[in-house]
Amino acid sequence: MSDETKGPGKLGDDWPAKAVDLIDLTVDTLRDRVIRPIILVGRAIVFGLLIATLLIVVAVAAGVAILRILDNYVFPNDVWASYLVLGAIVTVVGLLVWTKRSPHRVDQPSA
Repeated sequence: MSDETKGPGKLGDDWPAKAVDLIDLTVDTLRDRVIRPIILVGRAIVFGLLIATLLIVVAVAAGVAILRILDNYVFPNDVWASYLVLGAIVTVVGLLVWTKRSPHRVDQPSA
C-alpha cells in the first residue's frame, strides 16, 4: 500500500474512530476487572452489616417480649422465675450451638 491510499497521515482517516474504540475498550475492561468487584464487595459489606444489625434488634426485642409474656402471664408475681426460664432457654440454645461448632485444630510442631 502506498501513502496515497491511506490519506493525509500514515494512520489513515479512521484513526479518531480507532482511538475512541481503544479508549472505550480500556474503560470497559477497567470497569469489569476493577470497579465491578469493588462495588460487589461494598454491597456485601453494607448488606452484611444491615442484616447483622437487624438480627441484633430482633433478638433483643424477642428477649424482651418473652420476658414480658413470662412475667405477666406465666409467673405474675415472680420475676425471678421469668428470668430463670429465659436464662435456661438462652443457655440451652447456647449449648446446642456450642456442640455444632467445628473443632479447633492445633498443628503439632515438627521435630
